[in-house]
Amino acid sequence: MPAAPLYELVGVGLVIDGATILDGVDLTIADEGITVVLGPSGAGKSMLLRLLNRLEVPTTGEVRYRGEPVDALDPLELRRRVGMVFQRPAPFPGTVRDNLLVADPGAGDDELAAALRDAQLVRAFLDRSADELSGGEAQRMCLARTLVTGPDALLMDEPTSALDPEARHGLERTARRLADAGRPLVWVTHDLAQADRLADHMVVMVGGHVAGDEERARFIAGARDGDVDGRGCGRSRRRDGAAAAGEAGGEGEDARG
Repeated sequence: MPAAPLYELVGVGLVIDGATILDGVDLTIADEGITVVLGPSGAGKSMLLRLLNRLEVPTTGEVRYRGEPVDALDPLELRRRVGMVFQRPAPFPGTVRDNLLVADPGAGDDELAAALRDAQLVRAFLDRSADELSGGEAQRMCLARTLVTGPDALLMDEPTSALDPEARHGLERTARRLADAGRPLVWVTHDLAQADRLADHMVVMVGGHVAGDEERARFIAGARDGDVDGRGCGRSRRRDGAAAAGEAGGEGEDARG
């Protein structure tokens, strides 16, 4: 019998404050490699990711993690098994060691150093002040803070959007190493070039749903022509108010994107 996928979404809808954010999402996410969720701002990408970690609860339908309905799992246990890295790094006061110990207070320095190594930072960073890190270093530290709990999989919500090109490519290389070592990733982006670099599997979202073949081709063609927000795709299945709601507040510039 084949193994269950990492995630399955069946008929998933999400309505917030009367606005339809996701509408009838049916999706299977492979339990290997990097699955990139690509689409314009306001497409529902980030809210989809939040459903996977039960930071949001679907209004309709079901989300399953490795065959188990996520609403049957303890949320804290799910988040230990599936770590999430947000769009903008959020260091806590103190040293890098202090930050990592927030995630696992019982971890020793060897375990903390291993998490840093997996995030492509050296052990000496443990004694660095988190406030003194560059943007790329801070995002890698936040990744290490997630890795120290030993998650089985990772959710990455536009983690390079605030980084310069060098730091962006460095974090992409880190993601590839983690995926190749057996830790599946789901990576949200609106950047087609990044998706091309990273994706083992690609999902395109527009207007709160998974794009059909024509919508997918139209978005990708528009993105290759420089229409990075996929304006040619339209929002055929979402009210205008939902689109506005989908670009307001939350973790970073496009929490419902």
